[in-house]
Amino acid sequence: MKWNWAARVASPAVMLLALAACGNEAQTAKPVAQASGDIAVLGREVRIVALGDSLFAGYGLESGQSYPARLEAALRARGINARIMNAGVSGDTTGGGRDRLDFTLNGQVIAPELAVISLGGNDMLRALPPEETRANLDAILTTLSNRGIKVVLLGMLAPPNLGGDYAKAFNAIYPALAKKHDAALVPFFLQSLIDKPELVQADRIHPTAAGIDLLVKDTIDTVAEAVPIKPAG
Repeated sequence: MKWNWAARVASPAVMLLALAACGNEAQTAKPVAQASGDIAVLGREVRIVALGDSLFAGYGLESGQSYPARLEAALRARGINARIMNAGVSGDTTGGGRDRLDFTLNGQVIAPELAVISLGGNDMLRALPPEETRANLDAILTTLSNRGIKVVLLGMLAPPNLGGDYAKAFNAIYPALAKKHDAALVPFFLQSLIDKPELVQADRIHPTAAGIDLLVKDTIDTVAEAVPIKPAG
């Protein structure tokens, strides 16, 4: 489904999307692995790092309800022995993600084989130049590629209130970099929350726990396909 920004920009659910806001909050998710329940999965464990902002940090949610935690559970339910390290930090920009990437990777006892990236919403919220966002994401993907880590890039779209030129430059970033670095791409991470205000918290920005589950449902195929080790059978 193609999103018609101009026709929908006034709806409450689109406050989340039009702002592309991932939070300026001080709340920070600690970069540690999150448990996915007691689903037992055989096979070699696959380490995944989730680098993002408040959409990964689980802002406003209880422990275990963040996107990385629920994604881990969904992968394990499919027989993929995944262990996701949540490196989501509320308010983070692509520049912040770039600055802490090496520290995040070097802090892992076992190197991750896959990275899921969700950054750029706060760049839009602050109206940072798209070329700056592109350069930061390019550097992040280059670092991951040099380390032999595959990538799933969760894209964002700019709202029309930032202007046509800004949107054109920003929206081109994710598909272009996914192609350049041979990364798997979800064109618009928040697509499934459009016109579903009941799945967005009262701040009209962050998904509820049910909203997170829908995001996982609509992105799990892309992530599962990118996992280096597939389930037996």
